[in-house]
Amino acid sequence: MAQQFSTSKVTVEYFDPHDVYKLLAPGLVPRLPLRDLHWQSHAGPLRSINTLHVDLVPTGTDFSAILSPLASPNPLPQDLTRTESNSRDDGFQSVQVGARAPAEPVEPMGNTLKPPAAPGAGGARRHQIPGLRRTPYLKVLLVRCDDNDTYKATTRAEIREWIKAYASPSQRKSISTAENHDAFEWLIVHVVLPNTAAATQPRITGKGSETQDTKSSSRWRGSSSSLLEKLRSDFNSTSKNAVDRIVQIRIGINDVPYDLLPRVVPAVPTGYHETEQDAENAWTELIARFKSLILSSFDMRVTHYEDDIKEKDAQRSLPGWNFCTFFILKEGLARGFESVGLVEDALVGYDELSVGLDTVLQEQAITGAAEAHGGALLAYTEELRDIAKKAVDAVARRNMEFDEEAVDLQSRAETKNPVDDISISSTKKPYRELILANNVSVFDFRCYIFARQISLLLRLGNAWSTREELLAKLKEQQESVLHGVAPRAPPPKQTVEGENLTMLAEICRRTLEFIPAVSGVMRKDVVAALLEEKTKAGQTSPALDVTALEVVDNVVASFTFSVAQQILAQTSTKALPIPPSTLAPLDVHEPKTSIPEPKTMMHPARSSSLHIRPGARPPPSPGVFPGPGRRASVPETDAAQAQFLKVGLEELAARRAELYTVSRNILEGSGKKRGWSDGWGSVPALGEADICEMEEISLDDDDAAEATGAERKIAPAAPVLTGEVATAGIENDLLRAALDNAEDFYRLYETLTDKALRHYTVANHDHSVQANMADLAVFKFHLQDYGAAASYFYRITPFFGENGWSLLELAMLIMYCKSLKELKRKDEYVGRLLKLLSKAASAQHDRIQQQISSRSGRALGAGEPDTSEKKVFPEESAVAGYLQEMLETAASLEKEVKVPLGNFFCDVETNNIPEYDAGRDSFSTTLSLRSLLADSFEAKSVRLQITSLAGGANKEIWMQAEGAVTFMPGKNKVTLRSSTIMEGTYDVTQVVVACNNITMYHERGAGQPIDKASTLLRHPKLSLYRRASSLDVQLAAAKEVRLDKNNSLELEVMTGWNAIKSLEVKIKSATGGLRLLTSEAKAIGEFAPEKAEGGTFSYSAIPAEAGVKIRFPFTTEQDVMSVAVKVEVTYSTEAGSFAFHTTPSVPIALALGVNVQDVFKHDALFSRFTVSTASPSPLRLFKSELLASKLFEPHFGRAPSGALTVFPKQPASLLYRITRKAAAEAGPGQKMMYLKLHYSVLLDEIEELLKDSLNQALKESEFWEFSRLVVSRVIAQARDSLSPYDLERVALLGDLSTSFVTDDIQWEKQLKGLGADAAAKLQAFITSWQKGHRRLTVPVPDDSDADQQCSILIPVDVPAITVVHTANIRLEEPAPEDSLSALTEAGEAGSSVVCINQLLPAALHLKWSRIWDVADASGGSASEAADKVSPYMKEDLEFSYEVTAPVDTWLIAGRRKGHFVIPAVEDVASMEELSSGPDTEADIPLMLIPLREGWLPYPSVEVREVKRASGGGGGETPDLSAEGPQAQTGAAGGGIGHCETDYRNLGETVHVISDRTRVTLSLDASGPGGGPLVLESERLQLGGRVVA
Repeated sequence: MAQQFSTSKVTVEYFDPHDVYKLLAPGLVPRLPLRDLHWQSHAGPLRSINTLHVDLVPTGTDFSAILSPLASPNPLPQDLTRTESNSRDDGFQSVQVGARAPAEPVEPMGNTLKPPAAPGAGGARRHQIPGLRRTPYLKVLLVRCDDNDTYKATTRAEIREWIKAYASPSQRKSISTAENHDAFEWLIVHVVLPNTAAATQPRITGKGSETQDTKSSSRWRGSSSSLLEKLRSDFNSTSKNAVDRIVQIRIGINDVPYDLLPRVVPAVPTGYHETEQDAENAWTELIARFKSLILSSFDMRVTHYEDDIKEKDAQRSLPGWNFCTFFILKEGLARGFESVGLVEDALVGYDELSVGLDTVLQEQAITGAAEAHGGALLAYTEELRDIAKKAVDAVARRNMEFDEEAVDLQSRAETKNPVDDISISSTKKPYRELILANNVSVFDFRCYIFARQISLLLRLGNAWSTREELLAKLKEQQESVLHGVAPRAPPPKQTVEGENLTMLAEICRRTLEFIPAVSGVMRKDVVAALLEEKTKAGQTSPALDVTALEVVDNVVASFTFSVAQQILAQTSTKALPIPPSTLAPLDVHEPKTSIPEPKTMMHPARSSSLHIRPGARPPPSPGVFPGPGRRASVPETDAAQAQFLKVGLEELAARRAELYTVSRNILEGSGKKRGWSDGWGSVPALGEADICEMEEISLDDDDAAEATGAERKIAPAAPVLTGEVATAGIENDLLRAALDNAEDFYRLYETLTDKALRHYTVANHDHSVQANMADLAVFKFHLQDYGAAASYFYRITPFFGENGWSLLELAMLIMYCKSLKELKRKDEYVGRLLKLLSKAASAQHDRIQQQISSRSGRALGAGEPDTSEKKVFPEESAVAGYLQEMLETAASLEKEVKVPLGNFFCDVETNNIPEYDAGRDSFSTTLSLRSLLADSFEAKSVRLQITSLAGGANKEIWMQAEGAVTFMPGKNKVTLRSSTIMEGTYDVTQVVVACNNITMYHERGAGQPIDKASTLLRHPKLSLYRRASSLDVQLAAAKEVRLDKNNSLELEVMTGWNAIKSLEVKIKSATGGLRLLTSEAKAIGEFAPEKAEGGTFSYSAIPAEAGVKIRFPFTTEQDVMSVAVKVEVTYSTEAGSFAFHTTPSVPIALALGVNVQDVFKHDALFSRFTVSTASPSPLRLFKSELLASKLFEPHFGRAPSGALTVFPKQPASLLYRITRKAAAEAGPGQKMMYLKLHYSVLLDEIEELLKDSLNQALKESEFWEFSRLVVSRVIAQARDSLSPYDLERVALLGDLSTSFVTDDIQWEKQLKGLGADAAAKLQAFITSWQKGHRRLTVPVPDDSDADQQCSILIPVDVPAITVVHTANIRLEEPAPEDSLSALTEAGEAGSSVVCINQLLPAALHLKWSRIWDVADASGGSASEAADKVSPYMKEDLEFSYEVTAPVDTWLIAGRRKGHFVIPAVEDVASMEELSSGPDTEADIPLMLIPLREGWLPYPSVEVREVKRASGGGGGETPDLSAEGPQAQTGAAGGGIGHCETDYRNLGETVHVISDRTRVTLSLDASGPGGGPLVLESERLQLGGRVVA
């Protein structure tokens, strides 16, 4: 990517005696500027110069007048002539190139050709102070020499003469100090034309590019050196570090115009041809020489400058030291840095000079001796004196030019030189000459330094003012070159990069510091000049009159305004995304007032910056700056092509906005003298009347006070000045045109404010944006442009309110409301009036708080400021009357307007102890409010909402005042009443005050933490309870529970003291998944509903102290422990209509659990029912019943004599024997039996005991109305306090300790909603009751008392078993003669005594029963179910048996495995066919041999079903592969269902003993393996057979 064009520039002087520059320029100029130069600073790091532009000027040019490089004229003087050449004519005549004529004779070397006079050698005298001249850094000699003979004859001598005249100061032995600052280098460029002998020579002998390829031509080439070698040998130094100052450039044949091309001359063929790469290398070498030589001369200059500056600075304290001379010397170094592109270093130099000037002026002011400290400066500036004197004289004569005739300021601005109107410019005056001559004022000195700083910063910022000027010069330079047949090189790529916004912001920042500083200097300058003029005129008054002081102010204002506008124009850029203007379009057609930028317009174009009135003379145009972001000669480009730089964007926008603000403030100050206001003077004053006026105190020193004493004596209320005096001394055309009339003044004021606002918007300075928008709002309101003013007020009023500008916000709200009223916007008018009143109310609240704080007498700390007297509040009369106006306007609105209650009221509290009405179910409370409004008003309604979240349900009650309520300023009390009661603790969540269409409300969440700093509802709690005589609702689960049917709930409504005329009960589910079957509801008792529909039950008259009860079933989607039902009771009595809402919760979980275990026998079923408690509380089991069915008959043993207590870890067990009834046929639903249990829960008994005891005690006291509250709290505490251990203890001992009533309950906290007095009395009562009832006896309920018992009916289904097998192994009794008979008889019952390895004959007895194979509706097909026959009854069932035993226990012989068949049942009514008989039972002989001693269990018998093969016939071999669980449970494709085996030998054992009666052993280790040796053994004599 090409580098951007820099603003750095150095001068290179060339001497062209042979007129070859025009041939060299096409190849040289496109390769400029120089790039990537690196210079090692003497006091810092390596400095890089990205781009260095070069001015190529011919010898003899006046450097001080160089503006742009031009085509090089022939610099040869007329006295320089050529003599004839001594070389012979070869028959070819060369074309004349430059100043050399072919027919001219060439004179001998040293006597004919003379270069132009060297600078400083003749009449040009070098100044003694360096830095004032602009001299070249490099001098170049362009030489044309076509052959060796010409070189020897003339060219070498000419070069020597030029070097002698232009020798570098670095090569001279004795040079002056001034010449060191103008050090330069020199370079010789040999330009070789085509068709010459020099063009056929290689650059270096023996190194031609084609010499090896053309060996045949080498013999024609002599041994002489080439021209380049001769030049280097003659003119280069021989030292080791010498610089090569000879460069050869060969011009191609296509690069020379035909008329300038030399004619071909005979030459000795060399065979050398120049390649393109050789030519490019030569150009590269030339550019490299330019870089190195320019940097070398620059380094020498910097070195000499720094040495001289150090020397001069060290002489600062010596007499005669002059700051102006030191300034010029040091500025020379800064300009040197600037010339090579080191603009930052140059800027540092000027900053140091600025500080040095301040230091000198400060020393002079302290000592009073100017000559001794840097030299005296002029007391005033002549130009400023002339301007001020002319203005004063014009006012005095009252004879200005525009009084005599109409002057067209616009045409005058067009003919005026724009440069003269640029306030800050280093070329406006010959500042350097004035400084050098010590003929400069402090004002001029500061202006010059600031102008140079701005110029450098503009270069660093790549501003359009420097960039476009340089590009124009480069374009002129490039267009001046002469092209041949084909261009030598393409033009350089010019990449225009965006500005450096940070540097542009720095310019604006320095300007903001410069303007106030130079204003003071300028004021003193002009005052001093006018005082001197008065002295010259013979006036003795030491002070200026009012007119003169006004002229001084105008001159300063005009200059500062011009400076601000100049900097705004110079720092304008399209990179600022300025938003569109907020100004309304004009009604008349006017020229475009802005320069288009990306989505913005900048400051006004000077041609039409003011509002142009139709038919009137257009205002004058300053004509100084063409506008921001462009030059007048440069066409506008598309804004979308602008490159946006984000770095520094916000800072630049902010600084430019401040400059716009400075310009506006200057305009505003000048306009006030003409009586034109910006509107702030008419803003309503809302502050207290006792605020004192501020007095302006001058901060000037004594000298300044004496000089401007007359200025301070001007009266505070200055009279309005006339147009002549108000504009006298104002030279800026824009400012003067704006002060011509009020309309132009307002237009420019609005434009400047708008531009500052939009710049602040880009800079994200929110406070400044709002401040400028407030200026526009007040300004528009002042001009009665209410529409625009309203739009501005809409946006700014919230900002001032949020940032503590309360008085200003109130004033703007008043103006905003007036604007809306004029515009007849009722909705917005009401809204803004509400905001105005709320802000006034807020101020009133702050005033009250301050008064309370002052009355409290709070002592201030040592470092605590007293701010109570500093805060200013608005007067109440300022907002009086707006309330009624707002209410009247709101009455005509179509929509309701809501506003927070806290905007108009404070200290909103409720009486947290409600008052209950006697004889009726209603209550009331008192709402107190403090009105902060200045006027009273009447509210149509006042309502209060209280909400409770207890139990997870949202309960709401609305309370309302009866009739309209009038609120007066100050404290007010309102009584609110409600006929709806729901017990619980409530939070006040809403307070609503409605008047017309205005609703003032306050909302807070239920359970929300209390804000102690708030003045609204700091005590929002409110507790409600049900009185004992009021209507009440009780919900309980039905005491009779059937598991095969839906459970039911019982709802009881007790009327209490209410004689009800009509009653309506609504029941709704309050638990997720709960469904109330209200269609199946039943009324219990004497009162039946007149209408029951959709959960609503309506009743007619019901007397007092009566009740209605409703039972309704319910279902749940999932198992829950408890359910809640929302009950809404609405009833009417003689006292009115009332409502009672409650959401009771009742546990529905079963209190007990029952498990059953069945054991099947041949003719009976034994079922064990285990009853356990399902909660931590024990329960009492009074009675159990197993109800018989049509098919089965239960049998129970002896019942317990009393209630059985069931503990959580000790369940009860009930055993029933079930038999099948004879001649009973099985069928669907005939086998179901029911287990009915009568029980009570111990915890329920305890709760009932506590309730009875407390109610009895409360009836005898004055607290009967609190009985429901006390009892509910005590029972709830009992549930939480009694642990499972406590409940077990009560069940065992039969008494209850009541210590938890006083130990665990904080009654004062629990009952605080009743009031401190009532809570204390109740606490004393409960304490006394507990002391009198420390232990309560828990009686056991009577078995016959059904009211205290609960019952549960559990369906019991007898399982269907296809076959029950009975297997029994019977051992044959031993013979009487056996010796073991005695042992057997002496053995334990149920066991036999046998010997190891004894043969034991046994028989396996198998029988079966099918009485438990009961048909079920779910089994078999529909036809079989209708026949009441099991599907397996009519089939033969085949089973297999197997006798097994552990291999180390029994040895079994006989038929251990086998099959047997159970025949089909023909008559299912016959019990004989359902069980096996003697003919269908089997006795299978077995032989058992015990293998070890001990009590051995009998072998096990396993019976399995034989799986039938699918499709097999009856005669086929049965499939014996069905083993395992399938044989027991049945399987698909032949399974017969579930079978059971009753193994009768389960638990029986056989006692096996050894067969030896006596054994003799040897205890030594003589036996086999080292064990004991058996000496003798005697066997037992058995009658039976023993296997050895």
